[in-house]
Amino acid sequence: MEIGKRLAYFRKGKGYSVNKLANLSGVAQSYLREVELGNRNPTVEFLSIVCDTMGVSLRDFFDEQPADPLIAKIYRLTPRQRRALGDFLDTLSQ
Repeated sequence: MEIGKRLAYFRKGKGYSVNKLANLSGVAQSYLREVELGNRNPTVEFLSIVCDTMGVSLRDFFDEQPADPLIAKIYRLTPRQRRALGDFLDTLSQ
């Protein structure tokens, strides 16, 4: 698995630039860029922080199975949109 490419995949899926993700997660932009380019090997702590910022679990990050298109769309939702979707889904199960 190429961690940098995987990280870029999730970042782009959220619509974040490298700069925005770095700012939101509190990591160095240059380090994040180097990880994505494959020039640095990130720590689990770094990945945990960045994944948490994007709303992606480490399990999902390392899961190499093709992502379900619906799940991929959910990853791109903002926290507010996820809550609204959850509320909507709750109404369907009543």
